[in-house]
Amino acid sequence: MSSRNGWQSWTVVVAALGVAAVLTGVAARAADSPATGPDGEKLVPLEIKLPRPMFQGTPKHIKARKTLEKYVEKPRPPFYAPKGTANLALNKKVTSSDMAPIIGELDMITDGDCEGSDGSFVELGPGTQWAQIDLGAPADIFALVLWHYHAEGRVYHDTVIQVSDDPDFIEGVKTVYNNDFDNSSGLGLGKQLEYIDDYRGKLIDARDAKGKPVRARYVRLYSRGNTANDMNHYVEVAVFGKPAK
Repeated sequence: MSSRNGWQSWTVVVAALGVAAVLTGVAARAADSPATGPDGEKLVPLEIKLPRPMFQGTPKHIKARKTLEKYVEKPRPPFYAPKGTANLALNKKVTSSDMAPIIGELDMITDGDCEGSDGSFVELGPGTQWAQIDLGAPADIFALVLWHYHAEGRVYHDTVIQVSDDPDFIEGVKTVYNNDFDNSSGLGLGKQLEYIDDYRGKLIDARDAKGKPVRARYVRLYSRGNTANDMNHYVEVAVFGKPAK
Protein backbone atom coordinates (compact mmCIF):
# COMPACT_ATOMS: atom_id res chain seq x y z
CA MET A 1 0.00 0.00 0.00
CA SER A 2 1.35 3.42 -0.91
CA SER A 3 1.88 6.09 1.73
CA ARG A 4 -0.84 8.19 0.13
CA ASN A 5 -3.34 5.33 0.18
CA GLY A 6 -2.40 4.59 3.79
CA TRP A 7 -3.19 8.14 4.87
CA GLN A 8 -6.48 8.00 2.98
CA SER A 9 -7.42 4.82 4.80
CA TRP A 10 -6.61 6.30 8.18
CA THR A 11 -8.58 9.42 7.29
CA VAL A 12 -11.62 7.28 6.52
CA VAL A 13 -11.23 5.37 9.80
CA VAL A 14 -10.83 8.53 11.89
CA ALA A 15 -13.80 10.15 10.16
CA ALA A 16 -15.90 7.06 10.81
CA LEU A 17 -14.88 7.01 14.46
CA GLY A 18 -15.73 10.70 14.74
CA VAL A 19 -19.18 10.16 13.28
CA ALA A 20 -19.72 7.20 15.58
CA ALA A 21 -18.71 9.28 18.59
CA VAL A 22 -21.10 12.05 17.60
CA LEU A 23 -23.94 9.60 17.05
CA THR A 24 -23.19 7.94 20.39
CA GLY A 25 -23.32 11.31 22.13
CA VAL A 26 -26.60 12.18 20.43
CA ALA A 27 -28.03 8.79 21.36
CA ALA A 28 -26.95 9.23 24.98
CA ARG A 29 -28.55 12.66 25.17
CA ALA A 30 -31.70 11.34 23.55
CA ALA A 31 -31.81 8.51 26.08
CA ASP A 32 -31.56 11.04 28.91
CA SER A 33 -34.32 13.20 27.38
CA PRO A 34 -37.93 12.24 28.09
CA ALA A 35 -39.72 11.88 24.76
CA THR A 36 -43.26 12.24 26.07
CA GLY A 37 -45.05 13.43 29.19
CA PRO A 38 -47.50 11.48 31.38
CA ASP A 39 -50.35 12.22 28.95
CA GLY A 40 -48.34 11.30 25.87
CA GLU A 41 -47.56 14.88 24.86
CA LYS A 42 -44.21 15.61 23.19
CA LEU A 43 -41.65 17.20 25.52
CA VAL A 44 -39.05 19.73 24.38
CA PRO A 45 -36.32 21.66 26.24
CA LEU A 46 -37.70 24.77 27.89
CA GLU A 47 -36.10 27.90 26.46
CA ILE A 48 -34.96 30.20 29.28
CA LYS A 49 -33.18 33.39 28.29
CA LEU A 50 -30.51 34.18 30.89
CA PRO A 51 -29.00 37.57 31.78
CA ARG A 52 -25.26 38.18 31.95
CA PRO A 53 -23.39 36.87 35.01
CA MET A 54 -22.58 39.46 37.69
CA PHE A 55 -20.06 37.43 39.73
CA GLN A 56 -17.97 34.29 39.50
CA GLY A 57 -17.23 31.55 42.01
CA THR A 58 -18.84 30.76 45.33
CA PRO A 59 -19.17 33.94 47.44
CA LYS A 60 -16.62 33.60 50.24
CA HIS A 61 -18.81 35.35 52.82
CA ILE A 62 -21.43 32.60 52.60
CA LYS A 63 -20.43 29.63 54.72
CA ALA A 64 -21.35 26.06 53.85
CA ARG A 65 -24.01 24.46 56.03
CA LYS A 66 -26.37 21.52 55.94
CA THR A 67 -29.35 23.67 54.98
CA LEU A 68 -27.58 25.21 51.94
CA GLU A 69 -27.18 23.70 48.48
CA LYS A 70 -23.60 23.31 47.29
CA TYR A 71 -22.96 26.03 44.71
CA VAL A 72 -22.19 24.64 41.26
CA GLU A 73 -21.23 26.87 38.32
CA LYS A 74 -21.75 24.39 35.48
CA PRO A 75 -24.75 24.92 33.18
CA ARG A 76 -28.11 23.78 34.45
CA PRO A 77 -29.52 20.63 32.80
CA PRO A 78 -32.39 21.33 30.39
CA PHE A 79 -35.93 21.21 31.72
CA TYR A 80 -38.39 19.40 29.47
CA ALA A 81 -41.98 20.57 29.08
CA PRO A 82 -44.74 20.17 26.48
CA LYS A 83 -44.31 22.07 23.25
CA GLY A 84 -45.99 25.47 23.50
CA THR A 85 -45.13 25.99 27.17
CA ALA A 86 -44.49 29.71 27.70
CA ASN A 87 -43.89 32.31 30.41
CA LEU A 88 -47.47 33.09 31.45
CA ALA A 89 -46.35 35.65 34.03
CA LEU A 90 -44.92 38.08 31.49
CA ASN A 91 -46.45 41.55 32.05
CA LYS A 92 -49.08 40.14 34.40
CA LYS A 93 -50.41 42.05 37.43
CA VAL A 94 -48.37 41.83 40.65
CA THR A 95 -49.57 42.60 44.18
CA SER A 96 -47.64 42.33 47.44
CA SER A 97 -47.70 42.43 51.21
CA ASP A 98 -45.68 45.63 50.69
CA MET A 99 -47.61 47.67 48.11
CA ALA A 100 -45.17 50.60 48.38
CA PRO A 101 -41.74 49.13 47.55
CA ILE A 102 -38.68 50.93 48.87
CA ILE A 103 -37.03 50.59 45.45
CA GLY A 104 -38.71 50.00 42.10
CA GLU A 105 -42.28 49.11 41.13
CA LEU A 106 -44.09 45.81 41.52
CA ASP A 107 -44.70 45.44 37.78
CA MET A 108 -40.93 45.09 37.33
CA ILE A 109 -41.25 41.55 38.72
CA THR A 110 -42.93 40.39 35.51
CA ASP A 111 -41.52 42.83 32.93
CA GLY A 112 -39.14 40.31 31.34
CA ASP A 113 -35.98 42.08 32.54
CA CYS A 114 -33.75 39.55 34.33
CA GLU A 115 -30.60 41.68 34.49
CA GLY A 116 -28.88 42.08 37.84
CA SER A 117 -27.98 45.75 37.47
CA ASP A 118 -29.50 48.70 39.32
CA GLY A 119 -32.91 49.61 37.99
CA SER A 120 -33.91 46.01 37.40
CA PHE A 121 -35.05 44.95 40.87
CA VAL A 122 -37.73 45.68 43.44
CA GLU A 123 -36.96 46.04 47.15
CA LEU A 124 -39.65 45.15 49.67
CA GLY A 125 -39.49 45.84 53.39
CA PRO A 126 -37.94 43.62 56.08
CA GLY A 127 -39.42 40.50 57.64
CA THR A 128 -41.55 37.96 55.83
CA GLN A 129 -42.99 39.54 52.68
CA TRP A 130 -44.76 38.15 49.64
CA ALA A 131 -45.26 39.03 45.99
CA GLN A 132 -48.25 37.60 44.11
CA ILE A 133 -48.78 37.16 40.37
CA ASP A 134 -52.22 36.93 38.78
CA LEU A 135 -51.91 34.81 35.65
CA GLY A 136 -55.34 36.02 34.56
CA ALA A 137 -56.87 32.55 34.35
CA PRO A 138 -56.17 29.05 35.67
CA ALA A 139 -53.10 27.52 34.07
CA ASP A 140 -51.15 24.28 34.10
CA ILE A 141 -47.81 25.26 35.62
CA PHE A 142 -44.76 23.13 34.88
CA ALA A 143 -41.95 25.25 36.29
CA LEU A 144 -40.99 28.64 37.67
CA VAL A 145 -37.72 30.54 37.49
CA LEU A 146 -37.06 33.03 40.28
CA TRP A 147 -34.43 35.76 40.34
CA HIS A 148 -34.28 37.47 43.74
CA TYR A 149 -31.08 39.47 43.27
CA HIS A 150 -27.87 38.46 41.54
CA ALA A 151 -25.59 41.50 41.43
CA GLU A 152 -23.74 39.60 44.16
CA GLY A 153 -24.13 36.18 45.71
CA ARG A 154 -26.83 36.06 48.37
CA VAL A 155 -29.06 33.53 50.06
CA TYR A 156 -32.69 34.53 50.56
CA HIS A 157 -34.31 32.98 53.60
CA ASP A 158 -37.67 31.22 53.84
CA THR A 159 -38.28 31.08 50.10
CA VAL A 160 -41.75 29.59 49.79
CA ILE A 161 -43.84 29.37 46.62
CA GLN A 162 -47.54 28.60 46.78
CA VAL A 163 -50.30 28.54 44.17
CA SER A 164 -54.08 28.79 44.41
CA ASP A 165 -57.24 29.82 42.57
CA ASP A 166 -58.10 31.94 45.63
CA PRO A 167 -56.48 35.40 45.50
CA ASP A 168 -56.52 35.55 49.30
CA PHE A 169 -54.75 32.17 49.61
CA ILE A 170 -57.23 30.83 52.14
CA GLU A 171 -58.62 27.89 50.18
CA GLY A 172 -57.05 25.42 47.78
CA VAL A 173 -53.47 26.42 48.57
CA LYS A 174 -50.70 24.19 47.24
CA THR A 175 -47.03 24.58 48.15
CA VAL A 176 -44.65 23.86 45.27
CA TYR A 177 -41.43 24.93 47.00
CA ASN A 178 -40.39 25.59 50.61
CA ASN A 179 -36.87 25.97 52.03
CA ASP A 180 -37.94 27.42 55.39
CA PHE A 181 -36.07 24.76 57.33
CA ASP A 182 -37.15 26.02 60.79
CA ASN A 183 -40.67 27.26 59.97
CA SER A 184 -39.71 30.80 60.98
CA SER A 185 -42.25 32.25 58.53
CA GLY A 186 -45.04 30.00 59.81
CA LEU A 187 -45.91 28.43 56.47
CA GLY A 188 -44.79 24.93 57.36
CA LEU A 189 -41.47 23.15 57.67
CA GLY A 190 -39.67 23.18 54.34
CA LYS A 191 -37.96 20.18 52.76
CA GLN A 192 -35.89 22.01 50.13
CA LEU A 193 -32.47 23.57 50.74
CA GLU A 194 -31.56 27.24 50.65
CA TYR A 195 -29.48 28.29 47.65
CA ILE A 196 -27.19 31.05 46.39
CA ASP A 197 -28.85 33.36 43.87
CA ASP A 198 -27.03 33.92 40.59
CA TYR A 199 -27.76 34.92 36.99
CA ARG A 200 -29.35 31.55 36.17
CA GLY A 201 -32.20 32.10 38.62
CA LYS A 202 -33.68 29.27 40.64
CA LEU A 203 -35.65 26.81 38.55
CA ILE A 204 -38.53 25.29 40.50
CA ASP A 205 -40.14 22.10 39.18
CA ALA A 206 -43.87 22.53 39.88
CA ARG A 207 -44.91 19.07 38.68
CA ASP A 208 -46.05 16.29 41.00
CA ALA A 209 -44.43 12.88 41.39
CA LYS A 210 -46.24 11.62 38.27
CA GLY A 211 -45.03 14.54 36.15
CA LYS A 212 -48.39 16.33 36.17
CA PRO A 213 -48.34 20.15 36.29
CA VAL A 214 -49.97 22.05 39.13
CA ARG A 215 -53.09 24.00 38.11
CA ALA A 216 -53.76 27.46 39.53
CA ARG A 217 -54.38 31.11 38.64
CA TYR A 218 -52.36 32.85 41.36
CA VAL A 219 -48.72 32.39 42.33
CA ARG A 220 -47.46 33.76 45.65
CA LEU A 221 -43.76 33.93 46.57
CA TYR A 222 -42.51 34.49 50.12
CA SER A 223 -39.10 35.40 51.51
CA ARG A 224 -37.67 36.73 54.77
CA GLY A 225 -34.55 38.78 54.20
CA ASN A 226 -31.19 37.56 53.00
CA THR A 227 -27.55 37.09 54.00
CA ALA A 228 -26.69 40.72 53.15
CA ASN A 229 -29.59 42.55 54.85
CA ASP A 230 -33.15 42.16 56.13
CA MET A 231 -34.81 43.35 52.92
CA ASN A 232 -36.56 41.28 50.26
CA HIS A 233 -35.81 41.63 46.56
CA TYR A 234 -37.16 40.46 43.22
CA VAL A 235 -35.58 40.93 39.82
CA GLU A 236 -37.95 38.69 37.87
CA VAL A 237 -40.32 35.76 38.19
CA ALA A 238 -41.16 33.57 35.18
CA VAL A 239 -44.02 31.08 35.39
CA PHE A 240 -43.84 28.49 32.61
CA GLY A 241 -47.09 26.79 31.72
CA LYS A 242 -50.04 26.51 29.38
CA PRO A 243 -53.60 27.81 29.76
CA ALA A 244 -55.78 25.23 31.47
CA LYS A 245 -58.24 23.41 29.22
